[in-house]
Amino acid sequence: MNREEARKCARELVGKMTLEEKASQLKYDAPAIARLGIPAYNWWNEALHGVARAGQATVFPQAIGLGATFDEDLLREIGDVIAKEGRAKYNAYSKQGDRDIYKGLTFWAPNINIFRDPRWGRGHETYGEDPYLTGRMGVNFVKGMQGDGPVMKAAACAKHFAVHSGPEELRHGFDAAASAKDMEETYLPAFEMLVKEGEVEAVMGAYNRTNGEPCCGSKTLIEDTLRKKWGFRGHFVSDCGAIQDFHMNHGITASPKESAAMALNAGCDVNCGNTYLHILSAYQDGLVTEEAITNAAVRLFTTRYMLGLFEDTEFDKISYDRVECAEHLSLAEKAAAESFVLLKNDGILPLRKDKLKAIGVIGPNADSRSSLIGNYHGTATEYVTVLDGIRQYVGDDVRVYYSIGAELFQDKTEQLAHPQDRLSEAKIVAQHSDVVVLCVGLDETLEGEEGDSNNSYASGDKISLKLPDSQLKLMEAVAQTGKPVILCLCAGSDIDLGYASEHFNAVVQLWYPGAQGGRAAAKMLFGEVSAFGKLPVTFYETLEELPEFTDYSMKGRTYRYMEGKAQYPFGYGLNYGKVVIKEALLEDNQVVVTVENEGEVDTGEVVQVYMKCESSGLAPLHPQLCAFRRVFVKAKERVRVEVAISPQAFTVVDEAGNRFTPGGLYKLYVGFGQPDARTEELTGMKSVVLEKKVDKAV
Repeated sequence: MNREEARKCARELVGKMTLEEKASQLKYDAPAIARLGIPAYNWWNEALHGVARAGQATVFPQAIGLGATFDEDLLREIGDVIAKEGRAKYNAYSKQGDRDIYKGLTFWAPNINIFRDPRWGRGHETYGEDPYLTGRMGVNFVKGMQGDGPVMKAAACAKHFAVHSGPEELRHGFDAAASAKDMEETYLPAFEMLVKEGEVEAVMGAYNRTNGEPCCGSKTLIEDTLRKKWGFRGHFVSDCGAIQDFHMNHGITASPKESAAMALNAGCDVNCGNTYLHILSAYQDGLVTEEAITNAAVRLFTTRYMLGLFEDTEFDKISYDRVECAEHLSLAEKAAAESFVLLKNDGILPLRKDKLKAIGVIGPNADSRSSLIGNYHGTATEYVTVLDGIRQYVGDDVRVYYSIGAELFQDKTEQLAHPQDRLSEAKIVAQHSDVVVLCVGLDETLEGEEGDSNNSYASGDKISLKLPDSQLKLMEAVAQTGKPVILCLCAGSDIDLGYASEHFNAVVQLWYPGAQGGRAAAKMLFGEVSAFGKLPVTFYETLEELPEFTDYSMKGRTYRYMEGKAQYPFGYGLNYGKVVIKEALLEDNQVVVTVENEGEVDTGEVVQVYMKCESSGLAPLHPQLCAFRRVFVKAKERVRVEVAISPQAFTVVDEAGNRFTPGGLYKLYVGFGQPDARTEELTGMKSVVLEKKVDKAV
C-alpha cells in the first residue's frame, strides 16, 4: 500500500492502543500486543554490504569498495539482492517464531557520512569523501533495497545524521562544529538526495552533537531540515545508546527522562537503547504529550504497513534458497572485480599462466578471511581468500608457494620464536618463485568502530597512514630478494604506499572485497577481467598536511579543498585497456562523450565530469565531481556515452549556507579522473575542457 493508505491504517491501529502500549512501541525491541494481533518486532537490522549479523548471507565488498566501482546500476542490484535475502531470512525466521535482533526488515544502511579524514576507523563503511558520489551510490542502494512496487521490499536507513566522521573515541560527547557553508556544501547533500530522490524510509541520528545540539535531539536537524525543508515522511531512529549520551556525556540534560523527552519532542521516533523506558515518567511530569507519543508510534506503524507486515504479500513467497544463491554470488564477484583499483602497473600485469612455473603468495592478508569482509558483515558459506583464488585459478599448471611472512601487527607468529620469525620463510618463498603476490593491509580489528577494534587507540581510528611495523619489515625483506612483486592491499582507507610504489612492479587496492574477493582477485591478476574502479578517497602523502582530526572545517581536506599533492588522487585508477576520449560535447545540461579503447584488452572505465564556477570565489578550491558513468569498452571499440549534469552542479554555497546559481563562466573537465597535475602525471592523459555560460538565477 502507498504511504497515505499505510498511514491511515497505522492511525487506526495506534488509536486502539493504551498510552502504555504506544510508548512500548518506541523502543527498538518493540514487544507484541497480543490483544491487537501485533507481533513483536525488532527494528535493529544491518545490511551495509549484505544482510549482516544474522547468519548466512551473500557478503559483498565493503561499502568503500562499492564506492570505488562508481557503478550506480550495480548498487541498485546489490540493494535488490539484500532485500530479497532479507525477506527470505525474515520469512524463514518468522515461521520459527524468531523475531530477535537482526531478523527484521528495517536495515540500518547505508552509511552516507563523508569520509573527510583518513584516520576515521569507520570510513570504510562509507562510499568515500565526495558528497555527489556518496549521494548517487546511496540513492541507488536505497532504491534497489526498497523497490518501487505497492509493497516496500525492505526499509533502508540513511545514517548517521549528521556531520559524523570521528574521532570514534570522542563520539559520545563530541561537538562537531561545522560552518553553514560546510553543512550545505559537504555534510548534508547526500542525505538530502536520499530523502528527496531515494525516498529513504528511515534516517538515523549520530552520537555527536552538531553545532551544540545532540543529533538525536536536534530540532534543527530533524524537524527544520529533515521534515520541513526536505519533506521527509519516514521515521527517525537514534543511534544505539545515543539518547543516554544526552545526560551521561553531552551534559545537555540532567536525567534519563529529560533525555527521552528531548529526543521525542525533537522528532526521534524509535530509540535504539533503553532511554525510552522513561517516556511514561516524562509524560507524568509533563515533559512530553500523548500526541508526541502517538505521532511517533504512527510513523513507525506506517513503515510496518508499507512493508506489508499485516497482510499477505508477494514477498512472503521468497524462499530461503534465494540466500547466497549462485546468481547472488556471481554479483558479489562482479562487484569485487569492479571495486579493485589498479594504482601502479609497469607492465607485469596481467600475469600469464604459460609464462610461470611458480608463484609466491605472501603476507598476513593472503589467506585471511577477516581481510575479505570488513565490518557489519554476514556469514558466508565459502570464503575465497587471495591464496585460495590464485591456487584455484592456476590449478596444477603453476606451483604455488605460500608464507604468512608476518602477522598483521604482532612481531611474531609463534610465541616462543624470535621476532620476525616468518621473514626468512617469506624470502625463501620469493626466491623459489617467478613472481610474488604480496598481500598486506588491515582488517576490522585495526580500523573500525569504537569497541570493535584492537589498535593503539582501542577506538578503531588510525593514528598513522603507515602499515604496522611487522608488515613494513616484510615488504622490505621481499623487495630485497629482487623478484617481481605485485602488492595487493586489503584495507578500507588511505594507506601510505610510497615504499610500495617505488619498489614493487604493481600495486592494487583490493579494499575488503567480500567473500568472493579472492576469486575475483585471481581473475584480475591473470587478466581474465579488467573491470577496475577508481579511488573514492584521496591517498595523501602524510597526515601532517591535514588539519586536526577534531577540526570539521573542510579547509585542506579531500580533493576539493586539499592544498598539497596527492600520493594517489581521488578518482584515479588504471586498467588493462587503453581508453581515450575522442570527442566531448556539451548539449544543454548533458555531456556527450565518445570513447575508444585503443588497447588489446576489453575493459571497464569510468567517465568522470568535474566542474568549477570560474566567476565565483565561493566554489571549492578545485573542480568537483558533478557526473560520472561507468562504461565497458571492448578492444578497438568506440562507445558513445551520455552523462547528465544536474542543475545543482551549477550552484555555489555562500558563507551563510545559501545555495544559489551565480551565473557566469563554468568549466567542465571530462576524463577518467580529476583534472589535476598528479592524475595527468600518473595517467599521461589530460581532461577535455568544455565551457558553458550560465545566466544568474533570479
